[in-house]
Amino acid sequence: MNEYLILTVIADDRPGLVDTLSRTIAEHDGSWLESRMSRLAGKFAGVLRIEVASERSDALEAALRALSAEGFQLQLERSPDPAAIEAPRERILEVVGHDRPGIIAALSRTLAVHRVNVESLETERKNAAMSGESLFQAKARIHMPADLDENELQRALEAIAGDLMVDLRMGAETKTA
Repeated sequence: MNEYLILTVIADDRPGLVDTLSRTIAEHDGSWLESRMSRLAGKFAGVLRIEVASERSDALEAALRALSAEGFQLQLERSPDPAAIEAPRERILEVVGHDRPGIIAALSRTLAVHRVNVESLETERKNAAMSGESLFQAKARIHMPADLDENELQRALEAIAGDLMVDLRMGAETKTA
């Protein structure tokens, strides 16, 4: 039987961090299943999901925790078998508009009221090509509960988009080959 671990990690960015993590996992016969990692303001930050045989999970957990001596800040959680989790209705939500405080707060509140889970969120502020004004862009993968009317959610999001002065688009993710 296998166990699934979710590892969050933060460290001062430097070469070899991913190598250290991957070697530690491989040395305990763990499989690196998926991850999201990024460099932010001189820090390396990541979240990853690991699969490991039950009899090896305690040793892997101890080895990962020992990486704190090398400057890693770690949080480790056990997670359920993904096969036991019901597949959600997934959509992609994209937002673009002039940057201003409160955009994510308003969007996340509307999603929470409708019991929508934010699976992933990427945000960026950059200068507009022609005007040089600050633009805010967000792309979120959201999971909707089975009993939610998608049109109701769309109307609620469109209502706040006008107040926020942003363009909003929700749709299915297009898969590229």
